[in-house]
Amino acid sequence: MISAGLASRDQAVFDLDFHAVMHWGHDPVPEKRYVPKRSQRARSVLAFFAQDSGTHNLVYANADLAKATEAREVVAFCDHWKDVSRHDPHLLVMDQKVTTHPVLGELGAGGARFLTLRMRSPSLVAYIDRLTPAELTAVTLDLPGPYRRPQVHEDPAVELTGYPGTVRQLIVTGLGRPAPSVVVTNERELSLKALIVHYARRMTIEQRLAEIVRAFCADALSSTVNLNVELDVVLAVLAQALLAALRARLPGYAQATPDTVQRRFLETPQRCGECPVWKRR
Repeated sequence: MISAGLASRDQAVFDLDFHAVMHWGHDPVPEKRYVPKRSQRARSVLAFFAQDSGTHNLVYANADLAKATEAREVVAFCDHWKDVSRHDPHLLVMDQKVTTHPVLGELGAGGARFLTLRMRSPSLVAYIDRLTPAELTAVTLDLPGPYRRPQVHEDPAVELTGYPGTVRQLIVTGLGRPAPSVVVTNERELSLKALIVHYARRMTIEQRLAEIVRAFCADALSSTVNLNVELDVVLAVLAQALLAALRARLPGYAQATPDTVQRRFLETPQRCGECPVWKRR
């Protein structure tokens, strides 16, 4: 994918997320997890995905996870990317549930940069409520849509439970959510604007996951063995990459979703004799 231009070696900014694949068979063995699609806890297999933020392509998947090891999957991805690219990821953008504060400390000690959310505790909510308009800074984002001028308050050195050292904390309002987003990062050099743009673009990984659910029926996978589901999700990532390479060669279809490319170019073959131009000849 790197050599084909489907993943960027130099930028190396990745969006990370989990996706629960619900078990549909009898005699379920997988652990119970919260399944957002059903809004309930159910037997399911948890899959981890990584998206290249520059190309918006999925580059990594692993569904052989357990509750005891899922928090360290971000470390496994960093090791994998270093093996294939000979470089550490430049920035990891993730939800607060992807890993824990001690693992974030391990990532920071290894030289990785992360951008994640912080859970809003009662004391943090009270602190946010005490902020005055004078303590907020307006930032203009180079993004389409109505939420282009959020208000940001930055605390340059905040301590997190279980995390060695301090992090930058950004309290962001005006991104389309009713409550402020609390973003923490160990990246000290990027501007407020760049950090907020990276966080806002993280939501595109949910679009990629929705695409593989729609195009490759990822939510229909069912097995009592995690490795079986892992094989299927890895094949879905490979199929998504192949369709991304195909649509890049199709004029006007650079932004088409995998199911659109599949429906219009792969599932509708036509023999030359049926072509209207051929018939006129």
